[in-house]
Amino acid sequence: MSDQPASRSGATAQFEYLGVETRLLDEDLVNFRVEMRGARGHGDVAEYAECAAAQYTLIRGYGFARHVRTNVQEEAGLWQADAVYTVSPALPQGLQTIDAEVVVADCAEQGIPTV
Repeated sequence: MSDQPASRSGATAQFEYLGVETRLLDEDLVNFRVEMRGARGHGDVAEYAECAAAQYTLIRGYGFARHVRTNVQEEAGLWQADAVYTVSPALPQGLQTIDAEVVVADCAEQGIPTV
């Protein structure tokens, strides 16, 4: 059994999580900027941003978030995601909603840090 973190896809990798910057854009609209090395693609860095969004949602005392958009770029092995989520106490409308408690627990199980 490996000590390496696994992504939600189940594949193990050597990830280096370099931090999260959080900016409140409006009362319920939040921007997350994350950086990491070792990502295999867009999905790994987007997962990191989602984990940060889920934890932030819980910190604010809410239970749910809705993904608005994520832009990802990579340069010389440094992956960056710029993601926006809405946070709310009730399940928001839309297709890309997350239950913050479930996502935070999954992130911990996968070894993905949160805020």
